[in-house]
Amino acid sequence: MVRLDKIYTRSGDGGITSLANGERVPKHSLRVECYGSVDESNSYIGLARVNIKKGHIFQDLGIVQNDLFDLGADLASPFRKDKKKSLRITQKQVDRLENTIDKYNQSLRPLTSFVLPGGRISAANLHVARTIVRRAERSTVLLSKEEKINPLVIKYLNRLSDLLFVCARYQNDKGKLDLLWDPGIGINK
Repeated sequence: MVRLDKIYTRSGDGGITSLANGERVPKHSLRVECYGSVDESNSYIGLARVNIKKGHIFQDLGIVQNDLFDLGADLASPFRKDKKKSLRITQKQVDRLENTIDKYNQSLRPLTSFVLPGGRISAANLHVARTIVRRAERSTVLLSKEEKINPLVIKYLNRLSDLLFVCARYQNDKGKLDLLWDPGIGINK
């Protein structure tokens, strides 16, 4: 269990923060950007859950929110030859996402076009979370070119954006309320 006795430390006032291993890095570092985007997406998932209130998606997204803290800890823990074992995303977590995607996707209407973000508030928030996860994924891919990271982090983020898309569609009355892209509709308006 993590214990946070004090919320502010003043140690980050100069634009420097600590990674999980105590290493000090600039707040604008790519690693911090990655787990910052993960944290931002987690907040939007929480906002969506407030509007969902109950049911399987509510529960599944709650597990995802916990996973995202694990993933943030993974990103905040550089690969070193430390004696202390760091929390890492696992294949089991990725597999659970894939199974959850399949569970919801099988009940959705087939798509005939791209989906515009919107519909119900919960769906719109899930679309925002999805795009933030995509940003986190892009940043994490870039980080992986500069430093060694857990490759399952990228895999998890990729699947999570797919899950959020499927959950948004499911929230839109299993796709009935999806707003579909109509190519070129604004050209002659």
